[in-house]
Amino acid sequence: MICCALIAILFAPLLLLARACRGATRDPLAWRLHAPTLSSERPALSSHALSWRARIRSFSFAFAGLAFMLRTQPNAWVHLVATVLVICAGLLLPVSLSDWRWLIAAIASVWMAEAINTAIEHVCDVVSPQFNLSVKRAKDIAAGAVLVGAIGAATIGATVFLPYFGASISR
Repeated sequence: MICCALIAILFAPLLLLARACRGATRDPLAWRLHAPTLSSERPALSSHALSWRARIRSFSFAFAGLAFMLRTQPNAWVHLVATVLVICAGLLLPVSLSDWRWLIAAIASVWMAEAINTAIEHVCDVVSPQFNLSVKRAKDIAAGAVLVGAIGAATIGATVFLPYFGASISR
């Protein structure tokens, strides 16, 4: 149930953005360069599409996106500091493997939400450089999704670390 709510929160900005842009075009692929208009016109997969070089290149694009996010988003630095602190605390305390799984899931959810938020903000800025209430709402909702992920991660961190801190203090 919570997962469904988080997914809905993450995709709500895209739906608002699509609603705001509905009058612009009826072609859902219009944003692509040289987009086919009919499904029968789609080109067949080339042998290059599945090559190792293409896969490695796609990873370089992903790392470039993460680097851009770290360079341009101040909140990403906050998440980075929190991530480093959680990892250091986990290494200093005798955190169990099952607790590490929770911590990794919490860290990953915050980073995913921040990356999606950054992507939505940049798309919104391209679609509507001037002020648009729907774009503002989409950006606010995306930022809210990051907040929900961060609160959830903090809650997971507290439930994981409190017993370890209590045990280390009582020694």
